[in-house]
Amino acid sequence: MHVIEYAQYGGPEVLQPVERPAPSAGPGQVRVRLLAAGVSPIDVKLRAGLLRAHFALAFPKIPGRDGVGVIDQIGAGVTGLALDDAVCVTADPAGGGTYADAIVCDAARVVRRPVGLTDVQAAALLQPAISAWIPVVETARISSGARVLIHGGSGAVGGLMVQLASYLGAHVTATCRAANLDYVRSLGAEHAIAYDRDDFGTLRDQDVVFDLMGGDVHARSYPVLRRGGHLVYLVAQPIVDQSDAFGVHVSRAMIIESPRVLQAVAQLAEQRVLQPQVAGVYALADAAVAQRALEQGKVTRGRLVLVM
Repeated sequence: MHVIEYAQYGGPEVLQPVERPAPSAGPGQVRVRLLAAGVSPIDVKLRAGLLRAHFALAFPKIPGRDGVGVIDQIGAGVTGLALDDAVCVTADPAGGGTYADAIVCDAARVVRRPVGLTDVQAAALLQPAISAWIPVVETARISSGARVLIHGGSGAVGGLMVQLASYLGAHVTATCRAANLDYVRSLGAEHAIAYDRDDFGTLRDQDVVFDLMGGDVHARSYPVLRRGGHLVYLVAQPIVDQSDAFGVHVSRAMIIESPRVLQAVAQLAEQRVLQPQVAGVYALADAAVAQRALEQGKVTRGRLVLVM
């Protein structure tokens, strides 16, 4: 089968197309013949060696967290799935990835493909959606009427946060580049602030801030919250917890890819609550080009997708 892999840490040039034997599904596993795969920031960070303290990679490494395809082999003990089922899959970051014609993974990492999504939309769904759902629903417990600020509202995760928080009845403000203001409003934000032109720090009395950036953005978010407010962050640039000084709560959203969460976001996608946004489409052989574009900050709306 065709795969993209790398044998050492480095720049996008270490990604190489090779031929490998198709893997076989073991007990509790399924093999999915892939149609498309998402290109995630974690793919770039893993390849560059930035996460080696968190993930011990076995080389050669096939990148890719998200994929969509059809089950063509089922291992012993798997129930609730059948041959030819159309599914979405989220790969273990330390294992084999989705930049390939096929992937073998635990059945718990597979969910039926939401009806109505195209191949490329389905390939851009799971990892961004769970990274949005857990902070909004489980960590912050957003409810109707909440005043919410979402940083990076045009990205793959931030855009789904905007959609979800708006669906839950929150008053959503999102930051983004000036070029993406109308785009972010179209996702459901009541207000959009251009971080490359305006200062979000003039906001006050927000109930929740979702920080996808860290660093200086995190530090400048404290005065935006009301006392007793909640700053929820995903791991990005390093932060300094100033919760005591500002009288707010700070929580790291722990992203756990459980079957329950996968089913929840797939159901919301089928209901059109969550609509994954696709920034561009590349052939599998052009994976290095796609990762380079992501690494250089050229992707500001949604996710890039590789098609097989």
